[in-house]
Amino acid sequence: MTDEPKSAPPDEEPSASATAPADVATGEGDTEPAPSVVDDVASERDRLHDLLLRKTAEFDNFRKRTERERSEFARRAAEDLLRDLLPLVDDLERALAVTPKDSDGDSYRIGVELIHRQLLELLRKREVTPIAAVGEPFDPNLHEAVTEEPSDEHPEGTVIREFRRGYRLGDRLLRAAMVIVSAGNGADDEATPEADDSAPATEVGQT
Repeated sequence: MTDEPKSAPPDEEPSASATAPADVATGEGDTEPAPSVVDDVASERDRLHDLLLRKTAEFDNFRKRTERERSEFARRAAEDLLRDLLPLVDDLERALAVTPKDSDGDSYRIGVELIHRQLLELLRKREVTPIAAVGEPFDPNLHEAVTEEPSDEHPEGTVIREFRRGYRLGDRLLRAAMVIVSAGNGADDEATPEADDSAPATEVGQT
């Protein structure tokens, strides 16, 4: 008598209730966040957005301020350098004012003229221009008065002589001109003739 192998019992399938997610089984997955939580998140979002805007504006202002300071520093450095060149121009012009006495002096003068011309051209390219003085009305913004002198040719308050030339840098004053100003004609300051005391006084009521 042969023994037949017993068939294994079929595997039991898990019940639907056992495999269902906990939130489906309990119904808790459909719960919405509380209103207070939503408000807190929105408030934090707005705060961070405002903070970002403020920091962006602060950085932009800092960048602009830094650029202005850098530009101002460069301008002042260039202005100081150009101002330091002006005494050299003065010395060259004083040398050119001397009349040479021989051929060696003529050669020297030619060299001085060349240097003077090149230096003036350099200043012109940097927008450095001389200030008009002689014959112009005295301007305290452009001229520095050394003294006043009477003058028959120039009205009072007019520059009659220049000791040191002044210069502008663009529309700014680089160095004021040192000048002598006319005090006017001395004859204009004479006292006017007094009334003739010898004329008889008219009595009140006399016809």
